[in-house]
Amino acid sequence: MVRGEESQAYNVELENVTLLSMLHHVKTKMDPTLTYSHGCRSGVCGSCAVRVNGREQLMCEYKPSDGDVIEPIRNARVIRDLVVDTSSIAYFNSCANAWSEGSREGCVSEEEASRIETQTDCILCGSCYSACPVYAVNPEFIGPFALTRVWRYVNDVREERSDGKMAAVQTNGIWDCTLCGACVPVCPQGIAPMQDIRMLRTKSAMLGYPDPTMNFGGGFDLGGWDF
Repeated sequence: MVRGEESQAYNVELENVTLLSMLHHVKTKMDPTLTYSHGCRSGVCGSCAVRVNGREQLMCEYKPSDGDVIEPIRNARVIRDLVVDTSSIAYFNSCANAWSEGSREGCVSEEEASRIETQTDCILCGSCYSACPVYAVNPEFIGPFALTRVWRYVNDVREERSDGKMAAVQTNGIWDCTLCGACVPVCPQGIAPMQDIRMLRTKSAMLGYPDPTMNFGGGFDLGGWDF
């Protein structure tokens, strides 16, 4: 079953195929109006992310079962069927300066390269963005995918400009994350954005940025003593 704005059931007798192949069969043999996104068919481009039974998946990797419910990813405007507006990905990356702004030439040790290897594998599929509950209360949240990319660059010894990135993620960024971990199991690349956000918080504290979730104002009345 594919669900965009309305529900539609399809009975397809295909075995051991990916969800993308099954939807292609539906589109070419049963319903030419069915609309979905795909690109590389190899789990690299990230364009075919959807929700299956309430969990984010890549259509080119997922093997469907009877009764599966397929929906577009959340927190994005649905254009049609399973296609959503992904401009928010570029917008939040821009808010976070989540790219290289100048790097030094030179050799990088194996240990230094390993620090950013996992985060470099982000394919911007939007799965963590879809799973994140913060957008229900703060639609301007920079998001786990952009924050994990920020950690990739501020942790790169070749990067010459990281101060601006750290400043950019203080508002609607690392402190707005609830650290619920919903982004971790849905990442097809095995990235743990929650852990990267924790590390960005630690680095922020080392740079002198205050934690806005801590209440340092006011005082305490303990037996007549004012603090």
